[in-house]
This record gives sequence, C-alpha cells and structure tokens, in this order.
Amino acid sequence: MMVIQGIGHALLLAFTMLWEVLWPLALGFLLSAVVQTVVSRNAVAGALGKDSPRGVALATVLGAASSSCSYAAVAVARSLFRKGASFANAIIFEFASTNLVFELGLALLILLGWQFLAAEFAGGILMVVLLAILFRLTLRPWLVEAARRQAERGLAGRMEGHGEMDMSVTEGPFLPRLFSARAFTAISHYFYMDLYSLYVDLALGFLIAGALAAWVPNSFWTGLFLSGHPTLALFWGPLIGPLIAVVSFVCSVGNVPLAAVLWNGGISFGGVIAFIFADLIIVPILDIYRKYYGGRVALYLFAVSYVVMVVAGFLVEVVFGALGWAPAHHPVQILESHPAWDYTSWLDLAFLALMAVLGWRFLATGGPAMLRAMAGAGRRRSPTGAVPMDEHAHHHG
Repeated sequence: MMVIQGIGHALLLAFTMLWEVLWPLALGFLLSAVVQTVVSRNAVAGALGKDSPRGVALATVLGAASSSCSYAAVAVARSLFRKGASFANAIIFEFASTNLVFELGLALLILLGWQFLAAEFAGGILMVVLLAILFRLTLRPWLVEAARRQAERGLAGRMEGHGEMDMSVTEGPFLPRLFSARAFTAISHYFYMDLYSLYVDLALGFLIAGALAAWVPNSFWTGLFLSGHPTLALFWGPLIGPLIAVVSFVCSVGNVPLAAVLWNGGISFGGVIAFIFADLIIVPILDIYRKYYGGRVALYLFAVSYVVMVVAGFLVEVVFGALGWAPAHHPVQILESHPAWDYTSWLDLAFLALMAVLGWRFLATGGPAMLRAMAGAGRRRSPTGAVPMDEHAHHHG
C-alpha cells in the first residue's frame, strides 16, 4: 500500500508540474514554429562559414529561432557544417538552439521565476561568447578536418530529418506569407515535429522530477549540494550541476522540472543554471558526437562545453548576486500545490484547443508522412546528404 501511495504521489507531482507549464510550452512551440516558418535555415548556412563576430551572431540568432530539441539541434548543426558553416559556428548554433529558445524560457519563468529566465538568457549569451573565445584559442585545424571527414560519412544519430527539412515560406511580403495557407500548414508541421522530437524527454523529465521530489528526502540534496556552506556551494553548484545532467539522460526543456527539484533541494542559483545548460553533454548526445565527428572531437566538445557551462553558471550567480537579482532559497511552490481552476487551467484548455486546430491541419496536410520521412531521413540520404526532394515537397503546398 505504501508503494502504491508513493507512486501515486510521484505521478501527481509530475502531472502538477506538467499542468502548470502546459500553456507556456505550447506557446513556446507555437512561437518557434512561426519563426521557423518565416526564416529559411538553408538560405543562411553559407553565411555561417566564417569564424567572425557576424558569423557567431548569425549562428546565435538562427539557433534561437530553431527547434529546442537537443538531438535535433545536433543533427541540424552537422547538416549546416556539411553545407559550408564553420565547425565553431555550427556548435554555437547548437547552444543557442537549446538555451535561448522560447519554450525553455517560458517554462523557467512559470516554474522558477523571472530571475531564472533572465539568468538563462544572460548565461546563454555568455556561453556563446565564451565558446567563440575558446574555439579561437583551442580549436586546431586538424580537429576540424577530422570532424569534417567523419561528418561526411553521414552516420545516423537521432532526429536526422530535422537537419534536412526546410518548410519555410519565404516568397512575397511578410504578412501575406505569415497568414497564408502554406504558412498555416508549415506552422502546424513545425509545431508537431518539435513536439514529436521532444515528447520522450518531456515525459522523462516530468516523471523523474516527480519521483525525485516524492521519494528523495531533502536532507540528501542539502548534503550533496553543501547547502550549509554558502561559500563552498557557490563554487560547487556550477561544478556538479552539469555532471548531474550528464547522467540524467534528459535534455532540453525536460531539464526544467528536474531543475526545480534540484533548486528545491538546495543547489545554488548558478548550479541550476549550469545544470540547465548541460543538455548538450548528456551521455546519448556524447555518443552522437562520436558518430558525427569522431572520438577525439567528441571528447574535445565535452571538455570545452563543460568549462563554459561551469564558468557561465558561476559568473551568472556572482553578477546576479551583486545586482541583488539572485533569488533566495525557498520551497518551490508548484511542488507543494495541486492543479486548481485558476488562470493556468483556463489557459491550458485554450492552448489545448489551439493544439487541436493545429493537429487537424497537421493530419489533413500529410503530417504523419512528414514525420515518417523525417525519421527515415538518415537511412535514405542522397550522396550529398540531402533528403530527396520528393519526400518533403508536399509540405510546401
């Protein structure tokens, strides 16, 4: 009986967190879909070819306008690299794609507060700058050449189709494009393509967070995070946060409910931020790096990524503390409440209705076939690495 009650409590906490952030997630996916519809990914791949401030800025903006799925970001980055983007800009694109996207920021705002949203944005920009500097100092030509040779082999990772699908509507004036039937179709396809890419990580994130919140006592977390030693915790949090993410096997927005549990357990503010940033060094993605770029490059990317995550998390906490913006530790409200008929529930229902409308358009315009083409893209590449045009030409109609 106690076991059943414990499982029920964990599931209730998982559902409560999901219900609280359902409408922000749906809004974030919608905004991302709109941006991807009006911004052509393929058109700017060549503009990322130079390791210059302009190239870094373009990689950051393009990444922020892309899907938040970490696996998709890694696949798109390799596609951009093979199409002419520099290796450094391709990796910077990845970081922006998973740390500067709408849905991540909105979920952080609702679950943890505006300070975490501001820290995620500031820390994401800081990581881009740190990466650009570290790449310039440490990225050797032989590493780039090794990465290129391995990338040209075209070994499959996950979400390969994300790297090749471009359903953007770019002809004509902006507003007529945005409100056209083609754009409606593309938005519905991007929306459900992103949701399809992330649903496993989202489900895992909420279920694991619910289990940890229900079953792991706070005394364990406070001991692990050195909560009784504020000075040590300031340094320890950013160091251990990414390492917890590495073994969690959960990435992107799925990290947010886990971050709430860690914050509730006493990890430092900078530790939370570093944990959220670490979605690109989880074990499955490191294995994809090995397939995409080779073992040495994968180890290099892990080392460089870990350094910038730790430094960014630490600096964000120091700067926010100096400005008086760092939040004080207090129990996360959502972990002590239950769904109620308030504005959150009404917004959730409204966005569920919107998702139904998008779902109808998705099903009526060949959406499932698009997902099958996306899933099989890695197995049916042409010699140049592109998905054959007949597999996704229908998305533009």
